[in-house]
Amino acid sequence: MTVYGTIPETISPIHALDSIGETILLAGPDYDIQWMNQKAAVLLDDVARMYGLAGSREMIGKNMDLFHTSPDYQKRIMPNINTTHRARITIKGMVVTDIVITPLYVNSSLQGYVVMLMDVTTKADEDAKKEKLIKDLSTPIMKVWHNAIALPLIGTFDQERFDALVSDVLQECAAHQIDYALINVNKIHFDEENCTTFQFQKLIDCLRLIGTECMIVGVPPSLAVQMTGLERDVKIYKSVYEGLQSIISIEK
Repeated sequence: MTVYGTIPETISPIHALDSIGETILLAGPDYDIQWMNQKAAVLLDDVARMYGLAGSREMIGKNMDLFHTSPDYQKRIMPNINTTHRARITIKGMVVTDIVITPLYVNSSLQGYVVMLMDVTTKADEDAKKEKLIKDLSTPIMKVWHNAIALPLIGTFDQERFDALVSDVLQECAAHQIDYALINVNKIHFDEENCTTFQFQKLIDCLRLIGTECMIVGVPPSLAVQMTGLERDVKIYKSVYEGLQSIISIEK
């Protein structure tokens, strides 16, 4: 191991570990928890109670197997950890964290492990982040002209998802003074066929109220037969390119 300099006599290695802004535990070679820093003591208080302990203090001396859903699996992989091992784990279905395990060797002899818990969050918060990411990716809003956006709608749309789409598009158009919204429906599917016309008419009417013209592009034959009830003044184009060309010609 390459290190530089020396630790000042006035600084204890334990105090240095305790001052690091991460949750840190030290475990022996048999995986018994021997020490935790102050941040770990505070954070793991609630976790300890999930396992019937009074608090994090009672975790000292406990084997790490207690906190694993599959102790046998952990026993198989731990001896093979020669360098830092990192994984994303869920504790009792409530807490989600990255666990970073680093073996400690002295003269090639294993003395124990440094265990760090990073990016700790609740399962509910983790799920909310994933849901937001999925939502952002499922309906991307792309600016294709200084006053025009395009929305490539992909996948299955039910009432809830379409309502969320309407809300997002309205906010985007109102916030950025968008005059045209190109809605690409080439890869869209509705759970209920009879709601298709109603849903799109709702989107068109809402955009019209804030001064944005809605243009439908890329209508496949399967969807065309469901959209015959749209108002006749709605502009429909074969592709986003055609729709954008129309916008450019209008703006000239």
